[in-house]
Amino acid sequence: MRLLAPLALGFALTAPASSPITHETVWLTKRVGAPVLSPDGSRAVVSVTEPSYDAAQQASDLWLVSTGSDAAPRRLTHTKAPESGVAWSPDGTRLAFATRREGDEAPQIYILPLDGGEAWRLTRMTAGASGPVWRPDGKAILFQSEVFDGARGEEEHARIHAERKARKHSAMVWDSYPIARWDRWLKDARPQLFVQELSADAKPTALLAGTKLAAAAGFGGRSTGDGGEDLEPAWSPDGAWIVFTATADRNRMIHAQTTVHLYRVPAAGGEPVALTTGEDSFSGAQFSRDGSLLFAAHSRGGEKVLYSHTRIAKFGWPAPAKPQLLAPAFDRPITGFRVAPDSRTLFLTAEEHGRDKVFSLPAGGGEPKLLSAGTAGVYSGIDAAGTAAAPVLVGNWSAMTQPPEVVRLDPSTGAHTFLTRFTEASVAGLDWQPPREFWFQATNGKRLHSFLVLPPAFDESRKYPLLVFMHGGPHQAWKDQWFVRWNFHLLASPGYVVLMTNYTGSPGYGEEFAAQINDDVLRNPAGEINQAADEAIRRFPFIDGARQAAAGASYGGYLANWMAGNTNRYQCLISHAGLTNNESMWGATDGGYYWELRYGGPVWEAKGQWQDQNPLRYAANFRTPMLITHGALDLRVPLGQGLEMFKLLQRKKVPSRLLIFPDENHWIAKGENARYFFEEVFAWLKKYL
Repeated sequence: MRLLAPLALGFALTAPASSPITHETVWLTKRVGAPVLSPDGSRAVVSVTEPSYDAAQQASDLWLVSTGSDAAPRRLTHTKAPESGVAWSPDGTRLAFATRREGDEAPQIYILPLDGGEAWRLTRMTAGASGPVWRPDGKAILFQSEVFDGARGEEEHARIHAERKARKHSAMVWDSYPIARWDRWLKDARPQLFVQELSADAKPTALLAGTKLAAAAGFGGRSTGDGGEDLEPAWSPDGAWIVFTATADRNRMIHAQTTVHLYRVPAAGGEPVALTTGEDSFSGAQFSRDGSLLFAAHSRGGEKVLYSHTRIAKFGWPAPAKPQLLAPAFDRPITGFRVAPDSRTLFLTAEEHGRDKVFSLPAGGGEPKLLSAGTAGVYSGIDAAGTAAAPVLVGNWSAMTQPPEVVRLDPSTGAHTFLTRFTEASVAGLDWQPPREFWFQATNGKRLHSFLVLPPAFDESRKYPLLVFMHGGPHQAWKDQWFVRWNFHLLASPGYVVLMTNYTGSPGYGEEFAAQINDDVLRNPAGEINQAADEAIRRFPFIDGARQAAAGASYGGYLANWMAGNTNRYQCLISHAGLTNNESMWGATDGGYYWELRYGGPVWEAKGQWQDQNPLRYAANFRTPMLITHGALDLRVPLGQGLEMFKLLQRKKVPSRLLIFPDENHWIAKGENARYFFEEVFAWLKKYL
């Protein structure tokens, strides 16, 4: 069952091309999660989701994958509810994970024996439980759960929860900022750490109950990409301490930059002690196997730093002193890392020129060494285990023409071997090809990198319309990766050449390059994108320069709204969740002081970029037909931004269409909504191209 393949090619590329990609192809292809290695590295557990347009029919289960034999992956669970936060017991005989089973009102921690038998429920937390971490002796589980402000533990939380359920109103009340994150209103409850012994009648111990840190107005976990919070706890190898990530100043975000720091607390609970302080942030602690070192992700902070690469900091243990930055001159953002079994090496992934590559880094100091040997695709979700003499390194690998699968990397050669092929049947026979790419020098002197995605049945002698696709973020980058929400080959499928440029602000091209967008939020990036389109038309005769459209979402939608008032080169525009008015955006978004630092002062002073780089101020120039789409539950770029853009276009009598999804947030995440969304996008492009 294991498939060996050249590093730069996924198995899907060897199949005979015959059919174009469809939304059904993209949506229904199985989604393979990050692998989690057993302590000895011989096996990995991976979550595999079987999507469906009917959410009630979607299923997600755990599979056991051998890392060193040809044994076929074995399904471990058979339920529709997903399992998350999978953790191996220290002896490799059991798994802990969070899921919702019959009778659960919220996800709980379950223990699954691998020698046979059903998973049994460990926790019964009112707010649910997540993120299990085994105590090094294998006799207890550390996990996270929410606790209402003022409650000292689960019993008091349950009492307050019952009182809330009984009340007849649904009002939410705040006395200070913040009030929301992404698409979630913040509740008067915070994440807490609990430890519970491995018996069905054991009671959880609240480690932070009654502490000054947990009671602080600014306390919370590190913000996650879906709007949640994570304390990222880690046991010290001797089981005496727990190190976790927390913020103590999130209540300052409306008037100051905020931070996250590392804290340690005794295994029995008590007042946490800060291991890091200051303007810089530290998160995601990992111990070396021998217990002598502690590593964490580091990013610079302060009012003059609006973008920072993530780097690795090292501490001694058990007496951590001032952290030492490893490879501080490494000019690539680190996206993930794992400590190797020898305790002297770190494996890490970092963005470079539209790809996430794997590097090794000496724990004692030195520069990262490129480990992955291929020139295509991206690596993510890496994990390391095994022995110092025979380390096992696994992760996910994907490319624009390869959905994510689990691979094993050889640390000595950089080659990878496929361990799974869950997606093979879905993408076999598709008419697609890897992206082309090019670099050019813009008029501002910068070298810019672009990807070009070609349509099915591509004929070099024909002429194709150009779709300029602008990424969000802005501190994101187009990569050679599989993308479900905005699949690049799907966008090209009606017969378009899709151009994706990594303009100023994109990570993977140097920290200075990424940071410079904050000095020129729209005008310079938009100019670079338009120059990239000119360069593509000049270089590739199959592009029809008389038929161009531009589209983007989030920050890309912001750029689309800017293009509407600053260029007439496009036959039509598409803006999803795009910012229209800097001032009203500031008043409604979940963000805070960051906006003042970026735009040049408080919003009421209206100086700097507040007015100069505001799409609203250029509405007099609106001429280009535009499709506007928005999720009504979006709290990052609230619905009002889409409504304002549509109203301006209608006032200017510009052909425009407004598409609102009442049940979606910043992303169109539901299958049928996503399918209809692309039908509207393709109809709009067809009408004008």
